[in-house]
Amino acid sequence: MEQPNLSYINSMSGGDKAFEQKLIDIIKGEFPEEKKVYFDNIAAENYKLTAENVHKLKHKISILGLEKSYEIAVAFENNLLEGETTLQEEFEAILTTITNYLQQL
Repeated sequence: MEQPNLSYINSMSGGDKAFEQKLIDIIKGEFPEEKKVYFDNIAAENYKLTAENVHKLKHKISILGLEKSYEIAVAFENNLLEGETTLQEEFEAILTTITNYLQQL
C-alpha cells in the first residue's frame, strides 16, 4: 500500500515551514473527528451521509499524496451513493494508514 507523504504540502508552501505546520495541524485536528463520523454513519447504514464523509476525507487523502487511495475513495463514494459498500475494507485500510502516519508527525 502506498504511504502518506508531505510532498503536496511542501510544494504548496514554497518552503514556508509555518504554513506547512499549520496545514498539518489542521489535518491532524480534523481527520480523527471526520473518521469517527464516517464510522458512525457506516455502522448506521446511512450511506448517503457516509458518502459525504468519504467526500470530505478524500481531500485529506489527496493532500497526503495518496493518489491510488484517492481513486479508491472516489469509487467508494460512488458505491455508497448507490447503496453499496464495495471497497469499504480498502477505504478503511487507508484510514488506518493515515491515522498511523499522523500519529508520527
